[in-house]
Amino acid sequence: MTAPLTPPPPPHERSAQDAWPPPADGPRAPGSQPAEYAGHGWYGQDGPGMKTEVREAAVISLAVALGGVLLGVLWWWLAPHVPLIGDVVEGNWVVYLKDTEGEQAVGVDGTFTLLALGFGAVSALVVFLLRRRGGVPLVVGLAVGGLLGSLLAWRLGVWLGPAEDVIARARDAGRGVTFSAPLKLGAKGALLAWPLAALVLHLGLTALFGPRDPEPEFPEGPYEAPPAA
Repeated sequence: MTAPLTPPPPPHERSAQDAWPPPADGPRAPGSQPAEYAGHGWYGQDGPGMKTEVREAAVISLAVALGGVLLGVLWWWLAPHVPLIGDVVEGNWVVYLKDTEGEQAVGVDGTFTLLALGFGAVSALVVFLLRRRGGVPLVVGLAVGGLLGSLLAWRLGVWLGPAEDVIARARDAGRGVTFSAPLKLGAKGALLAWPLAALVLHLGLTALFGPRDPEPEFPEGPYEAPPAA
C-alpha cells in the first residue's frame, strides 16, 4: 500500500514572514496621495497651484507691458521721416508729400513691426527661462503684456514724434520749406506682432525644452494572487 500523495500548495502563496513590507510612510488608503504630494491639490507635481500661477501671470504681464516704453523710444528714433511741404493756395495753407513715390511711410510701419517681433522673441525667451513649467495663465499673461506693450509703444512714439498739427507747423516752417510728418502707424495689425511672436516662440520652447510629465507609478502593496479556478 502506498502513502497518499500530499497536494502541492496553491501558487503564489506567501507566508506572513514573506509578505511584502508596507511603504516607508505607512499604509495608505486606496486613491490617497503620498506625504510628499500632500497640500499640492489638483496640480500635484505639475505646478504651484492656480492662484499662484495667476499672480505670476499678472506680474509677467505688467513687466512685459512696461517694455513698450523702450519699444516706443526705439521706434521714434529709428523710424524714417516722412517729408512734407507746405504751400498757400487761394489764401489757405495746404500740405503735400514732398516725395509722392517715397516709401518712408511703409518704412515707419515696417520698423515698428520688426522691433515688435524682436521684443516678442526676447520676452518669450526670458519668461521661459524664468518659468519653464509654463501654464495657461502664464501664456495668457505673456500675450496680454505684449499687446499692452505694443499699444504703449505706439502712443509713446506718436507723442515723442513731431506735432500732429501739420498746418500750424507748415506756417511756422514757411512756404516751400520741408518738415517731417507726425509719426503715424498706418497698419494697425503691427500691434499684434509682439504678442503673436511671443506666443509662437514660447510654445515652441515649451514643447522642445519644457519639463515632461512623470511616468505613472504602479500602486504599492502586497501582491494578491488571483483566485484559484
